[in-house]
This record gives sequence, structure tokens and C-alpha cells, in this order.
Amino acid sequence: FVLFSAATLLPAIIYAGTPKGPLAIGSMETTAAVRLPLPLYFFSLNYPDVDISLKTGPTDELIASVLAYEIDGAFVAGPVHHKELTQQAVFEEELVLVAQKKGAAVNDRPDLDRSSLLVFKQGCTYRKRLEEWLHAEKIMPHKIMEFGSLEAILGCVHAGLGITLLPKSIVDRFQDRYALVCYEIPEDFAKVTTFFIQRKNAAATPAMKKFLETVKDGAAMRRAG
Repeated sequence: FVLFSAATLLPAIIYAGTPKGPLAIGSMETTAAVRLPLPLYFFSLNYPDVDISLKTGPTDELIASVLAYEIDGAFVAGPVHHKELTQQAVFEEELVLVAQKKGAAVNDRPDLDRSSLLVFKQGCTYRKRLEEWLHAEKIMPHKIMEFGSLEAILGCVHAGLGITLLPKSIVDRFQDRYALVCYEIPEDFAKVTTFFIQRKNAAATPAMKKFLETVKDGAAMRRAG
């Protein structure tokens, strides 16, 4: 039978039980950098007839792309409340304040009033969470600087340009490349769940089913390890 792909809106033949055809996935850049490389590798290895593509962006942008049928599903920070979307929890993240590591001794926490915030553009949940925390503390940041990539933010934190808020898994992943130190933040702001969202009317294709199974298997192995 003929199914319209959400990613292209072009007719694609989907054979029951056989993963093949286009699959367009969206993800926050942090999730794409740490959580998805191995699942994507194993999925591509096991299902070579699926043409998978990955779009990165902030949560709000990815939600809009799913709703507009530009991508088939996306990993976003949630929960997401929209009548046309379904969501399932996939990853749990601990957010930490990230600053330049200045030496072997334990750093004092940076002065939040005098520090520049290095963040993704508006629509990023981590940026929103950082601003909410500072607002609750009645702290006005010295300056807010927007960046378009995770590497740019980490590089500038490493250089001492400012501070940011990111999942601890990111800091752990890049410790060998950048001199970073992380600090705990209040529990009310520190926990974020990554959800996978789809349109409620999205077809349950074999490719999507196997992709989500691969991602969940990888997440289960990380928790067990």
C-alpha cells in the first residue's frame, strides 16, 4: 500500500514488516551529540534500506517541524502538551551549571551576577530552565550570548567567556576535550526528561518501530551499565 512520508510528503512504498524508505528524525543538539550516535550506528547497520536523516534544533523548533510534517518525530525536552502529538519518555537528564575549569583545585562557583550566559537561541528548553532558575534567585545576568552550536558554547566556556546550563552527560562526554567544571543547581530546576514526540496521526511504519526499539535498547543498556 502507499503511505505518505511525513518528511517529504512524497508517496513511498512501505512493505509490512520490512524497514525501508525515508525516516526523518529531529533532535536537540545535546541529545544528538551524546545519546544518539550509537543507536544511529546500529540502526543503520541493521536496516540499510532505511534512508535516515537527522535534523537538530531547539525544542520549540522541533515541535513545529513535527506538526508541519517536516520530520517524522523528534527528541525534545518535555513534557509536551499538544492535542495533535503523542510523547514517550526516553532519557532522563541532570542539568548542571558549567564553567571554565581553572586549575586542579576545586573551583568556587562563578558569580552569577557578573557572568555572561552562553546559550542556544530562544526555544531551547535548557536556556529557558536557566533563565527560570536565575529569575527565582532574583539574579540578573551580566550578558546573554546566543550560539548556534554545542561545540561553540563548550569552546567559549572552556575559554572563560561565560557559563551555561547543560546536561551532565554532555560535560562527561567532552571532559577530555575541554577544561570544564560543573556545579549542582537546585533540584526543582535540575531534572529534565527527553521525550520522543510524533503526530497522533503518524503511520506506525516498520522503520520507525525498529528505530525506537534500537534507541530504547541503547538507553536500557546505559542504565544497566
